[in-house]
Amino acid sequence: MKDNSLRPLFSIPVIIAALGYFVDIYDLLLFSIVRVPSLTKLGVASANLLSEGEFLLRVQMIGLLTGGMIWGIMGDKRGRLSVLFGSILLYSLANIANGFVVNTTQYAILRFIAGIGLAGELGAGITLVSESLPTHLRGYGTTLVATVGLMGAVVGNFVVRLSDDWRTAFFIGGGLGLLLLIARVSAFESGIFLKVKEEKIERGNFFMLFNNKERFKKFMGCIFIGTPIWYAIGVLIFASPEIAKALHVSGEIKSGDAVMWSYIGLAVGDLSSGLLSQWAKSRKKIVLLYIILTLIFVLLFLFSESISVSQFYFNCFLLGIGVGYWALFVTIAAEQFGTNLRSTVATTVPNFIRGTVAPITLLFEYMRTESGVIYGALWVGLITIVIAIIAVRLVDETFTRDMNFIEKN
Repeated sequence: MKDNSLRPLFSIPVIIAALGYFVDIYDLLLFSIVRVPSLTKLGVASANLLSEGEFLLRVQMIGLLTGGMIWGIMGDKRGRLSVLFGSILLYSLANIANGFVVNTTQYAILRFIAGIGLAGELGAGITLVSESLPTHLRGYGTTLVATVGLMGAVVGNFVVRLSDDWRTAFFIGGGLGLLLLIARVSAFESGIFLKVKEEKIERGNFFMLFNNKERFKKFMGCIFIGTPIWYAIGVLIFASPEIAKALHVSGEIKSGDAVMWSYIGLAVGDLSSGLLSQWAKSRKKIVLLYIILTLIFVLLFLFSESISVSQFYFNCFLLGIGVGYWALFVTIAAEQFGTNLRSTVATTVPNFIRGTVAPITLLFEYMRTESGVIYGALWVGLITIVIAIIAVRLVDETFTRDMNFIEKN
């Protein structure tokens, strides 16, 4: 068994996890990029593009929520690699099939199936990287995975532009996943997990997160820390064309470009927050800093009236920087819990947060009928940010934590 203390940053687990997250983000954000052209081609009226798109997004996120539990438990019971192989096969085939849909019912079914598949990638990858690298490199490893992975949204936007066909973009995404599946043959399992497996310790018991007050508090804290991230992506960026109209932006805002610029910002944010965390030797302090930055950039995004298209996209970029603590908070989740629950938590937490898009978008739908698009988005954002600030207090500082420990029932 390899000694993790001797494993370099650019090792096979890190490279494979980074490429996997790249394809994951490409497929996850592809619907947001092609929402308007794909639904228009399927005959959805222009007045219903936002509401129908929000419905399909909720279906996809419910799939992620479901898949998060399935893959998280499987990752602790069967191993991290089994999740990486199974999840990517499922979402690759679902996205290829998505290119053949002829109505919104088929679209919804395949978004749900793809969501289940997409749920396994990040948690299993971060868990594998966290357990494969020594403590002083762990933060750099997860930062690298996130920074490379988030570029998948940028590539997705360019693919849609170059192909000029939303169906082709889904085919390419599925093909990239299948190619990655072949590349993963060279990956190897976490040594820490194999050691626990040999000891016949109970693994992947989801209910262990609820039978202990401290574990439950940390689990919920991990979830609520990340809610502003998917508020920004699932509300502000997703509805950016409609928000831009309300702000009287002087030009047309395209969903794909808004997604691209926000994810470039996310990559910058993830890189900078990861490096700052290493420098400050703290996860919690940096997460709190970026939540405060998110509040500032949300206010800038929602109250910059009569600006140019380029200025609006710059605000999307800044918003991405603010919520660019995604890898950091997933790392916190992985570090909070023992090896026998680590994959369960690291996989369920990000997907539970993605699942919060369903109630968040429903709340936004209600609030915008009461207060308008701008103030409806503002009130929803303030709620998620306040909850996140409170949640930071519920989790432990884990920067120097040794990952070789277990949770007792």
